[in-house]
Amino acid sequence: MRFILLLVTFLSLCQCEDTQKTSQKIDKKQTSKQTKTESLEANNSSKIEEKFSKLNDKNAMDFFLEYEKNNKENTVRIVTDFGNIDIFLFSKTKFHRANFIFLTKQKYFNNTQFYRVIKNFIIQGGNSDDKATAIKRRNIGKYLLPTDTKRGYTHDRGVISMPSSDIDNPHKLASPYEFFIVQQKGGAKFLDGDYTIFGKIIKGMSVVDKIASVATDDGDWPHKNVMIRRVEILK
Repeated sequence: MRFILLLVTFLSLCQCEDTQKTSQKIDKKQTSKQTKTESLEANNSSKIEEKFSKLNDKNAMDFFLEYEKNNKENTVRIVTDFGNIDIFLFSKTKFHRANFIFLTKQKYFNNTQFYRVIKNFIIQGGNSDDKATAIKRRNIGKYLLPTDTKRGYTHDRGVISMPSSDIDNPHKLASPYEFFIVQQKGGAKFLDGDYTIFGKIIKGMSVVDKIASVATDDGDWPHKNVMIRRVEILK
């Protein structure tokens, strides 16, 4: 009887030890997994912070010169409530193409608007009266791009071009966050030489025509917001 009690006690101790070892293994595995997760999160956070320095007029050109070498995408889609507009971006205007691809990857254009609409002329997008847009601009930086108008392009119907900034700007430096699409039949060639053409519509001109027909106020702002839901890279 005494032997049986000793055997039971011994088995119980062995079971407790095995349970403790198993628990320790699980704890170590969980700790290791947690450490790896925390390490990955830290690395990802670091990558986000190191993605780019806030842009300004002094560093923007160097940044885009390097950026365009490693980001060769040239076809984007503007998704609106009226339909999609597919645009091919020209490699010759490399700073403006790189800028548009960069802002697209930063999701800057998402939930902005076509805020200036002039029927039989242009539709202009990339801005909004939403505070979120101002915050995105502040986080990316304040900079302008020089005009690049001697590439043989002209303001034909369906091209995408970059407007100049609202500031006192005798050299018509481009406002990088905004763009306009020529809707006018026959084009608007009187704009040549002042604004940089950096792409053309390859699909969705009928969508541009629909947007150009919306009712606007005296400042050319649509009565009902024409949202750019997102801009996405196709290739």
